Amino acid sequence: MTDQHASPAQGPGTAGPGPDGSGFTYRGAEEELIVVARPEARLRVQADGVRSAAGADVSALNMFLGDEQLALEPLFGGEERVRDADGAPGAEVPDLALFYRVRGAAERAQELRARIAALPEIDTAYVKPGAVPAAHASSPAPSPENFEEARRLKEKTAATPDYTGRQGYLGPAPAGIDAQWAWRRLGGSGEGITVIDVEGAWQLGHEDLSAKLAGIVVGTPIPDVAWRNHGTAVLGVIGGDRNERGITGIAPEAVTAAASFQGVGTAAAIHAAAERLSPGDVILIELHRPGPRFDFEPRDDQRGYIALEWWPDDFAAIKYATAKGIVVVGAAGNGAESLDDAVYERRPDEFPAWWHNPFNPSNRSSDAVLVGAGAPPPGTHGRDHGPDRSRLSFSNYGARVDAQGWGREVTTTGGSWDRPGDLQGGTEEIAWYTDTFSGTSSASPVVVGALTALQGMLKAGGQRPMTSRRAREVLRATGSPQQDAPGRPASQRIGNRPDIKGAVTNLLPSTVGSGQAERYWDELIPYPPELPPRLRLFVAGSWRNLNNPSPETRQAVHTAFAGGRPDVRVWFSDDEVVGLVVTG
Repeated sequence: MTDQHASPAQGPGTAGPGPDGSGFTYRGAEEELIVVARPEARLRVQADGVRSAAGADVSALNMFLGDEQLALEPLFGGEERVRDADGAPGAEVPDLALFYRVRGAAERAQELRARIAALPEIDTAYVKPGAVPAAHASSPAPSPENFEEARRLKEKTAATPDYTGRQGYLGPAPAGIDAQWAWRRLGGSGEGITVIDVEGAWQLGHEDLSAKLAGIVVGTPIPDVAWRNHGTAVLGVIGGDRNERGITGIAPEAVTAAASFQGVGTAAAIHAAAERLSPGDVILIELHRPGPRFDFEPRDDQRGYIALEWWPDDFAAIKYATAKGIVVVGAAGNGAESLDDAVYERRPDEFPAWWHNPFNPSNRSSDAVLVGAGAPPPGTHGRDHGPDRSRLSFSNYGARVDAQGWGREVTTTGGSWDRPGDLQGGTEEIAWYTDTFSGTSSASPVVVGALTALQGMLKAGGQRPMTSRRAREVLRATGSPQQDAPGRPASQRIGNRPDIKGAVTNLLPSTVGSGQAERYWDELIPYPPELPPRLRLFVAGSWRNLNNPSPETRQAVHTAFAGGRPDVRVWFSDDEVVGLVVTG
């Protein structure tokens, strides 16, 4: 691990957070006081206080809790329930029965931490800063005139327009992730897969989220419009309804649900989501929190914010989920941090002795997919954030980060920050849409959508779904590569942008055929006319289609066949070309 930290920069891709670039604070995030008990104490929380199954004297602990009017509760449920929970053998899940949450600490958490940690039954205790959405604002931010125009638009029209033409991330790679290609494949719309979004609040009555939304599975939503806008935007990217209005999600046939950490804590929300899912389903963690760079202090600019897995109880909950065969995806965070930095190697004194930095690939991994934020193609919505797929300056990066999604200009459901929608506003929150969802918060659901489509295809094909570890491998082995930007080289790793079509060859080799092209037809004027321009190659007894071939590909095929001894190797899925190598 190295000592490095991203420096502020100027130019495309360097904008700051908040609706006007000057920062933004999400309200309602609370600190959490987490206690780790000694294994030998075997604590039990009962109606009349804490008891020890090992017969240890816990009177001092009960006196402390009573004097301070605190309650100690198992973070993941009672010991018997936790120990009986399913998990993969050999998965090395931390002992969930040792984690407890202290209720009633409020602003006294730091002062109470040291006192409860000194009690004989307690191994250690630590305070987690409040978690917030990993969202960043677009630059330039939508002006008041934009919001006013969006409001007038909604008030003048009864029907929401079709905004799918603004969702460039749905299109072909490398600009998009090939979601539209996946929709034409069995299971490629996410059929049979459930995704649970872990964060704070959602507008569950939104007009474009009605078809497959299962509701809230745990926790209490935070009553704040900024939190609702954020959660609504996330669900729209993944599972927005497929209809003639608004947007369409990447995996519109997947079931989506929500888990709020409010009232239960982030680790318990992740664990509760995992309890409700089956192998192959997906958990998305749309939160980050202040890390050690600035002594865990909240900041409007989000500098130093990192992924939740760095904290022991969150790591334990994530590891529990991935051991069950659930794919977990988390925002890497908007802290402009190198996660390879030595600051993350240093174990805080309050953490248990078994903790090791999960950002270091040499240490035990949570197996979650971590997602960074990349720039969309220049010119998207008339704005330029730097070279396509380059790291946006706010995005965390490093060897631990697996893949990237669009970190700016994501068109989806919901409003913009704490305001009505900048694409469509008005008085009806259920009909708000935004063009400017951003951050590792917008990048992560793009990756989740791609994985959900792939899981649906695997399930439809009778194949075993990906584990979270396998999902990481596929994302790293396929996709559209990260690009350099001034001051932000591709060596500051955020990974590839997913390409569903390309990943199929990695995941579904039984559905991909190959052979030599015997002849070709360059269809410059397609028929029927609604089809894209395509290069047709006769392979293995049938015509296979390469849609929208580049001029270079066209010329290479023309030259090979003109030479009289063509060597054109083709990989295909059904009638579509998914790979092409011209060697003569």
